[in-house]
Amino acid sequence: MDTLLVYFETIPSSHRSLFLVGGITFFWLLESGIPLFQFNYKKWKHAGPNLFFTGTTILINFTLAFLLLNTADWVQVNDFGIINWLPEMPVWLYASLGVLLLDFFGAYLAHFTEHKVKPLWMIHLVHHSDHKVDITTSNRHHPLESIIRFAFTLFGVFIVGAPIAIVFIYQSLSLITSQFIHANIKISQKIDKLLSYVIISPDMHKVHHHHKLPYTDANYGNIFSLWDRVFGTYIELDRDKIVYGVDTFPDETKNSSLIELLKQPFQGYREPTGVEEV
Repeated sequence: MDTLLVYFETIPSSHRSLFLVGGITFFWLLESGIPLFQFNYKKWKHAGPNLFFTGTTILINFTLAFLLLNTADWVQVNDFGIINWLPEMPVWLYASLGVLLLDFFGAYLAHFTEHKVKPLWMIHLVHHSDHKVDITTSNRHHPLESIIRFAFTLFGVFIVGAPIAIVFIYQSLSLITSQFIHANIKISQKIDKLLSYVIISPDMHKVHHHHKLPYTDANYGNIFSLWDRVFGTYIELDRDKIVYGVDTFPDETKNSSLIELLKQPFQGYREPTGVEEV
């Protein structure tokens, strides 16, 4: 475990880039072999706006990285934060608890807030308005959302007291898990169910992309399913009944246009048109 922490403490940018590019490439190819849904679409055309948002997310995170590094250094030097206030524990438990708590503050809490605060929902809507959820959807976030998500992660690092090695482990796991749960791949329902007891599984997250409430407002987690189960936001839905998109913004043409997606957060809020029975 010590070796792993040392590696992530000084992980080269090229290695982190490999996680991103390698993951997209791997799941892109896997989608061709074992797709969950047979989409009738031009995959590269669909990927265009999503890859643009991938680029803006990278740029924003890179530009603001100094805040993350300085905060992680400060909490470590000053012995500040939840995991530093607890009794001394084995390194593996210290790191695991750090990642678990960062997943709450940086992912679950951020995601839950984006769904409950109307202006933030309009920003997050860019992610939900994809009618063909696949590997490229995992990074389909408006630049404003990238900043919001970064702020929650920064807050998490401060409150949790995570050193930079644990931060980079969390971000790497978050990236890989996000790619896995968005990829248009079909795995055994039994395996998916077993996975969902510990981590967010593909079927579990795709329920969150269903176009109607209450499913849209459920399954907020990114790495661990614990938080959805603890806070009562876990919902199941047969994968064959899932319809992607958002019922209040149903125009797929607009939701596929980069210009329209950039403008989407500034449109007026619309109340949900219907709620399905659970």
